[in-house]
Amino acid sequence: LQSLLDMMVAEEESLKERLLKSIALCRKELDTLCRELQLGPFETEESTILQMEKNLRTCVEVLQKQKRDRKQELKALQEQDRALCDILCTALFDFDTASVPSLEDLDRYRRHVASLNTLKEQRREEFVTNKRQIILLMEELDHTPDTSFERDVVCEDEEAFCLSEDNIMALQNLLQQLEARRALNEAVCVELRARILALWERLQIPQEQRESSA
Repeated sequence: LQSLLDMMVAEEESLKERLLKSIALCRKELDTLCRELQLGPFETEESTILQMEKNLRTCVEVLQKQKRDRKQELKALQEQDRALCDILCTALFDFDTASVPSLEDLDRYRRHVASLNTLKEQRREEFVTNKRQIILLMEELDHTPDTSFERDVVCEDEEAFCLSEDNIMALQNLLQQLEARRALNEAVCVELRARILALWERLQIPQEQRESSA
């Protein structure tokens, strides 16, 4: 009986030692996670060693999941940011990727990506509208795209067009140039029609002949 009791005591002492080691490791890991996640120091309630070890392990698992979730969201935001920056030709969001992002950092990054998405949609809509007008003007003026930019505007896939600020300004300039050419052509046409009318009057051309050639 004494031998059995000694063995039970030894097992309990061994369990206690393992629990204390586990508690120490959990506390150390919790301190690290709290610093990384920018949380306040973790406080434990008074309880048995067994319950304390269980509570600490549970907290470690919860904080590890928070850390993974934040890093996964950061990775997703960075991928969206890179894609949008490639289209808009803007600089990437300045962020320290070595550290775990805080909730405030993630919120700022979300709002930044949302603003880029809005800017992309605005520029895409402006591009599509201007492209449609440019194509109509080129057809009206019998103008064949003769520069690489004009060919990109008219021929390239809309999704592949770089929506940089410089490209949008160049697009607006091209539209203004074509509109100016059309206005000039219209002014010349008005002048020529007036001269033709004057010649008809001087030559006393009959109305029927005028209508056939009008």
